[in-house]
Formats: sequence, C-alpha cells, structure tokens
Amino acid sequence: MKRKWQYFFSITAFIILVGAKIGQSIAVEEVHIVRHIDTKDKVVALTFDDGPNVKTTPKVLEVLKEKNVKATFFILGENAVEHPELVKQAASEGHEIASHSYTHRHLSKMGPKDCADELAKAESIISQCASKPRYFRPPGGLFNDNVLEEAKRHGYTTILWSVDPHDWQSPSVSEMIKRVEDNVKPGGIVLMHDGQPNLPTPKALGTIIDDLRAQGYSFVTIDELLRHEEVKTTGFFNG
Repeated sequence: MKRKWQYFFSITAFIILVGAKIGQSIAVEEVHIVRHIDTKDKVVALTFDDGPNVKTTPKVLEVLKEKNVKATFFILGENAVEHPELVKQAASEGHEIASHSYTHRHLSKMGPKDCADELAKAESIISQCASKPRYFRPPGGLFNDNVLEEAKRHGYTTILWSVDPHDWQSPSVSEMIKRVEDNVKPGGIVLMHDGQPNLPTPKALGTIIDDLRAQGYSFVTIDELLRHEEVKTTGFFNG
C-alpha cells in the first residue's frame, strides 16, 4: 500500500511539473518582441530614439525629406514637452511617431505604478502632437514581464532592433556607416538616435540611404515593415 501511495504522489508531482512547464511555455510564447521580420524582401526600417532635439532632429528630418524616406521616431515624452513643434513636423511629413517612455529611466527597475506613469505621460504628450502611438521601445532595450504587460495594456507592440551602430557613442561618420551597412539584412530594424547634439547621425544618414538603395533596399516605417511577412519574435525577458 505504501508503495502505491508513493507511486501516486510521484505521478501527481510529475503531472503538476509538466503542467507548470507547459503553462510557462505558453506564457512566454504569448509575449512578442519584434527585433526584425523574417522576409526575403529587401526592406529595412530606420528608427530614431530619444528625440526630439532642437539641433539634431531638424537635420535628420531634412535628410529624410531630401531622400524621400519615411522613418519611425521613438519619442521621449519629456523632450516632446520641450519641442512639440518638432514632433508635429515629423508627423506632418509622414513619419511614424512611437513611444520611448517619458524620461528614459530603465522601466525594468521600476515598480508597476511608476512604469505605468511613464507610459501614460508619454502617450498623453505624444497624442497631442500626433496620432496615439501604436509602437513602443523601452529605454536601453531593457524590459521585464511588467514592462511588457504595461505596453500591452496600452495597445503597443514592443519594438527592438537588429542593427545598432552605437551612434550615441559618437563614432566617426565613416564608422557609423560601416556598422550599419555591414550588419543590415532584409527585414531589419536600424537603431539610431536624434536626442542629443553633436551626433554623427545626420551626416551619416544620407550615405547610408544612398548605399543601401544601391544594394536594392527600400525604406519603410515599422508599421509597413510588419505587413511584409511573418513577424520574427522572441519571448526572452531582459532586465
């Protein structure tokens, strides 16, 4: 009899463990973080974080207008408060306006209420300058389940990137160009910045666009990119 009970408890524990693992897997699979899309089409999305900045953003917008390219700007709420006219200009010129939170603090280190406040405040100011954002990028690319749940509650798709030239570290223009062109692939998302002065980004941008076009690439917003094919996702929690 004792052996029967031991067998029963062993089987029960095994079932509970397997069920927990399945439940965990389902939970992970339901969390979609877009880093790039899986496509053979030579399309790439140019994205800009941390703006607007009164010195850098106008230069970026000028290059994009000259090259007839539409991009996605992940706006910081506190910078939008300072320069709403630049957010409105970007939107009026056909660029996609998305959220980068309000203050650029690492959301994964915040409690649920502070995280919720960051997203809500950013959405409020952005929505006064452009349409309600549909896409969100956590500062530093750092997130956890709480951040993702809050983004989902706002109706956002969380967007990361596949190409990072580290322009915020102020490499030379030629080095920035090389970092992008060496790593770009069809369906890629390029991370750049327009939130600080004296970045190499405006000077590098025109050459990046010309060189990639010569290779057969076309440029799309994040919304357009997601329409191409199956979204490439990951469920790993960072931060």
